[in-house]
Order: sequence, then C-alpha cells, then structure tokens
Amino acid sequence: MNFSLRDFLSHSRIGQLPFRTQNFLGSLHSAFLAMRNLASLLLLAFAACSSHGFSGYNAMHHLLTISNIGPHPVGSKEQERVRDYIIDWLQKQGWESQVHPFVYRGLHGYNILACKGEGPGILLGTHYDTRPISDRNPPETRSLPVPGANDGNSGTAVLLELALSLKEPRNFRLWLAFFDAEDRGNIDGWPFSIGALFASQIELDLAAVVIVDMIGDADLQIYQEANSDKALTQSLWNTARNLGFAEYFIPQVKYSIIDDHLPFASKGIPSALLIDFDYPYWHTTEDTPDKVSPKSLEIVGQVLKVWVEEEGAKWIERR
Repeated sequence: MNFSLRDFLSHSRIGQLPFRTQNFLGSLHSAFLAMRNLASLLLLAFAACSSHGFSGYNAMHHLLTISNIGPHPVGSKEQERVRDYIIDWLQKQGWESQVHPFVYRGLHGYNILACKGEGPGILLGTHYDTRPISDRNPPETRSLPVPGANDGNSGTAVLLELALSLKEPRNFRLWLAFFDAEDRGNIDGWPFSIGALFASQIELDLAAVVIVDMIGDADLQIYQEANSDKALTQSLWNTARNLGFAEYFIPQVKYSIIDDHLPFASKGIPSALLIDFDYPYWHTTEDTPDKVSPKSLEIVGQVLKVWVEEEGAKWIERR
C-alpha cells in the first residue's frame, strides 16, 4: 500500500484506509496536533520568560544601530543623534529621563540620567561618546576618529537593554546614566571622565555606583580594577560566579584605571568599574562591531541585572 505524508494528516483520506490503519493514523494525527499545540505553548512560554531576561542579541541591535550613525565624539552632530536615540528608547520603556548639559573648554556636553523607583539610589553608568582621534593608530592615520563599537557603544547597548529587561526596583531608586565626553581625555589637556564629574555633583543620594566600559570584546576577560570599592567588586564577582561566568570575571586585580567611577568614589560612594582592558583595538580605527560579541554583552548584562535585582536593596540597607 502506498500513501503520502499528507494521507497521514488528512481525515478525509484516513477514512478510505482499512479500519486498523484508520485507528493508527488517527492516533498519529492526534499526536501530531497535540505536539504542534505543545510546541506553540512552549514557544509562547519561552518568549514570555525571555522578555524578562537580558538579550545579548537585543543589545547587539542597539550597538549596531548606534555604530551605523558613525563616530560620535562630544559636541558632534552624530552625538546629538545618538543622544536622541537613547532618550527615545528610555522614554518608550517608561523611564523618567533627564538631560543635564554642561560646558567645558567651549564644548557642550550632555549627560543623560534616567530613573525608576523611589528612595536612595543605585546607579549603573557608562559613557556614550567616542574618541575623536585614533591616537594608537600609526602616525599617518591618528587624526581619524575611533568608531567606538566597544569603547562607548558596548556599555551604552548594555544599559539600553537593561532599560527593557530590569524589574521595577523596590524600596530604592535605580539610575541609568549615560555620560558624555569621557573619551576626550588626554586630548588637548582634557581630563578623562569630565561628564561623570559634572554628574557626580548632582545630589542623587546614591548607595552604590557601577560603571561599565569596553565590555563587548569577543574574547571577554574582566579583571578586578584597583580603584574600585573592594566590597562592591566582590559582590559583583560573586554574582558572576553564581551565574557560571567565573571564567569571564577573573578574581584578580590587574589594572588601575581612570574612568567614570572615580568622581563618585571621591565623594565616598562605593563605586566599581567593569572593564575588559585587554582589548587590542582600543583607541584605534579597528574598534568596529565585528570585534564585539552578543555573548559578551549578554554575560555582562545578566550579571548587572541579577546583581541589581538580588543585591541592590542590600546595598541600600548598608548605606
């Protein structure tokens, strides 16, 4: 007897077959429909769960969108477009957004602060500008701007995805901060982290500050940073270890780095920096999206999400 797969799934054709075969094929058809319905339910359940999780691919989409705007150093038209993109996304996710302008040496910068919740605060921050010159390039191309896929755009992308995936904070206020002008440091006498310095002067009542910078490297290796608060660093590394990310969060101090955590640390606020400083394309024209991995973005994003949701309130209590 010859019949096609369609015969298995068609009630009309089943009726033409011998009785025992009808029963067999009818059962098979019912099982097929049940499995198809179960698969649909599982997909819906997975989508519902993943909508509350941190997606490295969603973060990568943000990174690519911003990278397509081009290099965007402080004061540029491109930086204005990136700023509009960030603010629009934050507002769509229900965050109360504020823009804090500042002027330094004739250039206008704009910090973006967004918050949810009430009470004392936890701040997650990054810089969103890129470097105007590639000073680690060969001499003949050092005047070219840095694309900033990892140095600038990776931290921005992680915070934008956190704006979607983080649960509503309870008993504390959560701040997402995007600092301008960090990456103009050591150019024409500019200090690093000038945007964060201006932001640190705002009275935000903070219990802890965590800064992310250059965390998209496909070969992710985040060492502990010497200027970071030791207890806060240990708390973050414990979260990473509990999530199975110990190979990416290495419990060893390797660098002492001037970054956006220092203005807050100087005010006595526990502050820590997450950075992969072993990035060979730093401050070069090779800092492009092909050097960045969605997996790395997701690892860092998951650590921050779980740390905020499980440890944030504890840092408020110990303030």
